[in-house]
Amino acid sequence: MSIERQETKQRMSRIVIHNDTIYLCGQVCKDASKGITEQTETMLEKVDELLGQAGSDREHMLSATVYVRDMKDFTAMNEVWDAWVPEGHAPARACVEARMARPELLVEISVVAAVIE
Repeated sequence: MSIERQETKQRMSRIVIHNDTIYLCGQVCKDASKGITEQTETMLEKVDELLGQAGSDREHMLSATVYVRDMKDFTAMNEVWDAWVPEGHAPARACVEARMARPELLVEISVVAAVIE
């Protein structure tokens, strides 16, 4: 059994790979002063970067859990999400309203993906 951890700190690893499955830690936006659309866009840019670093891409996502601070932002977040997910490659997904680690954060995502063979 092989477990690879990347960018490990005391609290978490940004990427964990086990048996050709990639687990990303929760990703948030690059600039929390922006609105839900921009926060979602830059959060998904970070997911793209980490998936690439781990040997995968958005077409190989298995599941995603999206956390939004307020469900009033659900539609706007989904507009960005729907444009980002490749047609025919939507992962299993859950979306819940949650209190964030910092009040200015509007959205966070956790992703599981397969390694590209």
